[in-house]
Amino acid sequence: MSPEQYVQEKAAGSGSSFYYAFLFLPAPRRAAITAFYAFCREIDDVVDETQDAGVAATKLAWWRKEAMAAFAGQPQHPVMRALMPHCPVYDIRLEHLMAVIEGCQMDLDQSRFLDYPGLQRYCHLVAGVVGEVASAIFGRSDPQTVAYAHKLGLAFQLTNIIRDVGEDAMLGRIYLPVNELQQFDVKAHEILKRTYSDRFTALMRFQAERAHRLYDEAFALLPDADRRAQKPGLMMANIYRTLLREIEHENFQVLHQRIRLTPLRKFWLAWKMQALGRM
Repeated sequence: MSPEQYVQEKAAGSGSSFYYAFLFLPAPRRAAITAFYAFCREIDDVVDETQDAGVAATKLAWWRKEAMAAFAGQPQHPVMRALMPHCPVYDIRLEHLMAVIEGCQMDLDQSRFLDYPGLQRYCHLVAGVVGEVASAIFGRSDPQTVAYAHKLGLAFQLTNIIRDVGEDAMLGRIYLPVNELQQFDVKAHEILKRTYSDRFTALMRFQAERAHRLYDEAFALLPDADRRAQKPGLMMANIYRTLLREIEHENFQVLHQRIRLTPLRKFWLAWKMQALGRM
């Protein structure tokens, strides 16, 4: 299997909403974002699929060395071999990859965030930086598009957190800020035991309203000059915001299940943005 085949299978096999947006890109940009997304999946899988935190930390350390070796001209892993030709073309830098690794390291080092600014720092690493790189690959001419990409990445990550509250609880993780749990009188043990209450619903509604504000703020930041090039990000936003509305419609029943959109619905939402420019 070639490095290009490897990253294609890694990206397609994830079932992520991101993959549907990639389908509409020109071949060179599609190859670049597929390789970068495969790198992000590899790093994320270290934390999600490795039960022993010590083993996971060792694997992340290996990835740091591999990233440095790749930028020194000696990539070994197929993901890095597929990614490196695109790095000078789209200004993908070592610091971007290290930020993604650092964000996943935070998953190993802490399972709680005291407040929203602390959560924002985590989201910046695992989603904002990813958005910045993705926006460069899609094509941008205005520096303000970077701010748009970071804000949209934060909205995506908060949507993920809302969707995954129950799954994360099974792993002993709660990404909702501690001071906001206290504000709504929701106890950590209630989430860990996956116990619903009106207080929990109110807390989740507060989180969803914040995410909606971030989507609106991100769209307001996107310069008209880059709107056409950034369509893939807008496709993802259409999919993610529809998911958020679906979760709201289900009254935040996220503790015992993972609410999803079907692949066909994701493809339709992506196509509608591509063809009609509508969300």
